[in-house]
Amino acid sequence: MILLSFDTEEFDVPREHGVDYDTLKEGMEVSKHGTNSILNVLKEQNVHATFFCTANFAEQAPDVMKRIMDEGHEVAAHGCDHWQPKADDVINSKQRLETVLHALGYEDYKIEGYRQPRMFPVSDEMIEREGYLYNSSLNPAFIPGRYMHLSEPRTPFWKKVAGGMQNEGKGVLEIPASVTPYFRFPLFWLALHNLPMWLYKYWCKWTWKHDGHFVTYFHPWEFFSLKEHPELKMPFIIKNHSGAALAERLGELIEMFKDEGAHFITYREYTTSNVNNSQIQ
Repeated sequence: MILLSFDTEEFDVPREHGVDYDTLKEGMEVSKHGTNSILNVLKEQNVHATFFCTANFAEQAPDVMKRIMDEGHEVAAHGCDHWQPKADDVINSKQRLETVLHALGYEDYKIEGYRQPRMFPVSDEMIEREGYLYNSSLNPAFIPGRYMHLSEPRTPFWKKVAGGMQNEGKGVLEIPASVTPYFRFPLFWLALHNLPMWLYKYWCKWTWKHDGHFVTYFHPWEFFSLKEHPELKMPFIIKNHSGAALAERLGELIEMFKDEGAHFITYREYTTSNVNNSQIQ
């Protein structure tokens, strides 16, 4: 099974590099453009994915949110303000996202998944209490810094807290981003930008066959032509193969998995299909 996801947020990366940048105006235009580019690829390939959306993005781009829903994808929560995440975003982002989706005609839609901005730690107790079925806020990679989680499982596992009743009492399903077996090389967005495509596809296929699933994530702003905007001061590893070049690479990755007979599934579908799976601990 292949679990594609996209952290759909207001573009704030220039601020990390000292650029005075309006994330809710200029940044939203970049992210809306990128999200539509992603949706074009997914539609062409006829696969579904999960969009982890900030409340800011959803409220500023209801037309894009409607397209996400109309084309059969899942919407999950990604906090409220990507630049300044707060502890109560777990509560507020769910409520704000559902308000937007209900106003778009999806009155019964419930947000059931969460991913913390920048994969920062998040309270398991709050995730459970707010009724989320799964949490995907872990990148168990071998990268010094916030992604250095060598003691954490590489594959999905149940996380039960005191009094938890989700998923028939199993708790919340933690769905880490896929990293390679053994040396835990991350196969997320930066890898698609910078590895030779043959190597990236080889490692993705190897990981999928080893684990039985493959989980990865990207951002809409990567699908914007960042090389054409030096004023944003993006590092080379982010600008490399951005925009249309990354859309082409994403399509190539999807085609590779389809040729291998892989099945694409949303995080919600994966969680509900594994409630009775004893192999996930």
